[in-house]
Amino acid sequence: MSKKALNKKNLAALGADRLADLCLELGEGSSEVKRRLRLELTHAAGPEALAHEVRKRIATIRRSTSYVEWNRIRPLVRDLDTQLTMIADKIAPGAPDTAFDLLWQFIELAPSVYERTDDSNGGISAVFSHALTRFEDLTPHIQPNQRLLAERIFASMSNNGYGEWDGLLEYVGSALKPEGIAVLKEAVDAYEAAPLPEDTMKSRAIFVGSGRVGYSLDRDWPAKRKADEIRRWRQEIADLEGDVDAYLSQFDVERLENPAFAAAAATRLIAAGRAAEALPILETARDKAGKRFIPHAWNEAYVNALTALDRKEELHAFRWQKFSETLAPDYLRDLLKALPDFDDIEMEEKAKDLAFRHRDFEAALGLFLDWPDLKLAADLITARVDELDGDAYFALTPAAEALQHEHPLAATLCRRAMIRYTLDKAKSTRYKHAIRHFAECASANEDIDSYGRFIDHESFATELKTKHPRKLGFWSGVESG
Repeated sequence: MSKKALNKKNLAALGADRLADLCLELGEGSSEVKRRLRLELTHAAGPEALAHEVRKRIATIRRSTSYVEWNRIRPLVRDLDTQLTMIADKIAPGAPDTAFDLLWQFIELAPSVYERTDDSNGGISAVFSHALTRFEDLTPHIQPNQRLLAERIFASMSNNGYGEWDGLLEYVGSALKPEGIAVLKEAVDAYEAAPLPEDTMKSRAIFVGSGRVGYSLDRDWPAKRKADEIRRWRQEIADLEGDVDAYLSQFDVERLENPAFAAAAATRLIAAGRAAEALPILETARDKAGKRFIPHAWNEAYVNALTALDRKEELHAFRWQKFSETLAPDYLRDLLKALPDFDDIEMEEKAKDLAFRHRDFEAALGLFLDWPDLKLAADLITARVDELDGDAYFALTPAAEALQHEHPLAATLCRRAMIRYTLDKAKSTRYKHAIRHFAECASANEDIDSYGRFIDHESFATELKTKHPRKLGFWSGVESG
């Protein structure tokens, strides 16, 4: 390995004095680096000293009111990530209670940060979402006051405008003992009993439509939001206690007819050994939904219910049905695993034949590549070449890469489809990819013994030049390559 490579071993070889000089030099040109160096030095004095510095930084960020322009978002994300690292990785091992409190204060920053930034790229939300998960590492090592913790949890759950506390109980619930859970339940009950603030009780009239066909829709949205919050909190508490019946009690008949809610209820019943109760809930929701979308969670719960009840024939039929509809490989794999030897071979051939003729070309191609059966993938492409969607680069690029060595003609057909689409639609931002695909087609030309019913590479190039002579950005790249 080169001694110039930037790695830990080579840097350590520079020696402590030289590294210290470099750190100071870098710190002079960057407030971020300087801040990080100070935090690392403070850590050497102990976790409480470092906590003091992190607490000060959190207070500074909280007090800030200026809008963060787009070009300062990344430094802000790095700053937030640094504070989180100090809390979760540096302070937590030696002072878990302090780290727990700091982590809470850190997430409480979220509203003030969101209000003065544009988090379109999701960098800020990713930091706060990750911060919430770090509670899970801390809860086994703390002994909090149960009432104070329960009150703090409720305060956060009920002030969750940006969703920064979504899933809080999942990560801190293990720190709550029965007395703490009781306090939390009391807080939810008190919130339910309290009237809504007067300003939220004003009429919310919405006029839908126009002219004679218009109508007025009055709905008490604040009351509905409150009821939904209470329902969700009680279900989270029920999950914390492992009380399936308490969880189910928050669903009325109408809600359980929603496949997503039915799946959530059934999943908990199955885990509690009550699959016989789960199955009719799932079937009722499916029948009510009719031809409407059924989420994957419902399919998964239905499979688990049939499995738990040992209803093999129904399970086999359902897996075949879902595979026939979607060509999802997992359904087929699970179906084959349940079959005896030789029967599984026959079923696999039947499944591949169905996939080869399936209306969803991309799903069929994805199945053959995933299985993998590269010969069938190549045969599918050559047989149904007119169905290649040149815009589906997310499917055709990996297909071409997987096929280029053993089946260069199929790989070339994929790349040609993407090139044609790029030039036909004048997608100049994709020219660099089309240029690369063209070069790959030229390279594969030597490996293709026969093009069969397809034109060879020279004829393909002529076709493109005839049809797109003015796409200079593309042709200059081809020629320079």
